[in-house]
Amino acid sequence: MTHSWGLELLEDDMLDAFNRHPSAVGESYGEHMGQASRFGAAMVVAGLACMIHAVFPFWFEKTASLCVQRLHARMSARHRPQVSAGGEVLRA
Repeated sequence: MTHSWGLELLEDDMLDAFNRHPSAVGESYGEHMGQASRFGAAMVVAGLACMIHAVFPFWFEKTASLCVQRLHARMSARHRPQVSAGGEVLRA
């Protein structure tokens, strides 16, 4: 026999799991998905450039390193709220 409260608890835990990190960095789930997807796509492109560069060292000589520098600058410039050890946002 299943209880509706068990399903509700599971749903609450799932929603919490999906929203915990995005809210800790001051974003909604959708905003975080967009940011992470753009960062991931840029890293995949840089990785492909590295693989091509491994075979043809005269191609993409600085592509990956420049991509990493740009991604680091973008990530460092993002607004990061202060978060407690327990994961609560202290200051946005």
